[in-house]
Amino acid sequence: MNVPSGCLQLRSRLLQAVRGFFLTRDYIEVDTPVRLPTLIPESQIEPVASDGWLLQTSPELCMKRLLARGWPRIFQICHCFRSGESGRLHLPEFTMLEWYQLGWDYNDLMAECESFIRAVARECSDFPGLVRPGVLACQGRHIDLESTFDRLTVAEAFYRYGGMSAAEAVASDRFDEILVTRVEPHLGWPRPVFLHDYPLELASLARKKPGAQVAERFELYIGGIELANGFSELVDGREQRQRFAKEIARAAAVGLQLTMPEQFLADLDTLDAAAGIALGFDRLLMLFAGVEEISQVVAFSPQNM
Repeated sequence: MNVPSGCLQLRSRLLQAVRGFFLTRDYIEVDTPVRLPTLIPESQIEPVASDGWLLQTSPELCMKRLLARGWPRIFQICHCFRSGESGRLHLPEFTMLEWYQLGWDYNDLMAECESFIRAVARECSDFPGLVRPGVLACQGRHIDLESTFDRLTVAEAFYRYGGMSAAEAVASDRFDEILVTRVEPHLGWPRPVFLHDYPLELASLARKKPGAQVAERFELYIGGIELANGFSELVDGREQRQRFAKEIARAAAVGLQLTMPEQFLADLDTLDAAAGIALGFDRLLMLFAGVEEISQVVAFSPQNM
């Protein structure tokens, strides 16, 4: 598929708008290695090998190590790689925006993410997907970016749309299936929504919410598209090691050989409270550019290489 005329210019302008947002908030832009000896173990993501090492699936590992070394506000825009991911919203090589702040939790991060979306939409108000200031056109419907974003717990979302509870979906190993096929299409209309408080079994690298059996994790949806994934970071190296061990075992069961990121875990024990988020830059550009496929907003997709 060819890149639509002007899309590269839109991409360049969005990159500048993103950098402007973070630099005015005293963040430092960092640039960490793409090729690593070990990654964060994630059994559902297949990494790409590179001469005995692996290409990053996200910059999370290195960015948290920088955070632990005393850099309190950092962001990065980088290429990431995941084998076998291809489709309307997926490419095996894509661009990730990731940022972290010491001393924050996921509530602080949701508030800043909301400000971020609104700020870059204003900077890009003449993009084709933005039909008037603060209003995004998507699949023939309008999405209001200026009003306060909605917040919906995972439990409530599954109750409304899933046809079973989130706990039942996890127990039957159908959580992702139900989320994608039944829940996601309803999320992010007519305003963006933060889906938050995930079951502990899906905490990933998020900490447990005090007094509750859920994790302080959220995802941002706009127009049924998952755009970002954020956490109050788990900073307990022992608990994180136990979670990684389970992921490594799950990966081994499907033939993936993952290893424990020992240096990351050592740094994690020195990390104070923090929050971090990964946002799909290409998907955000899709929405702002008013196009339907991620391959329309990159310079070269696998199909035209």
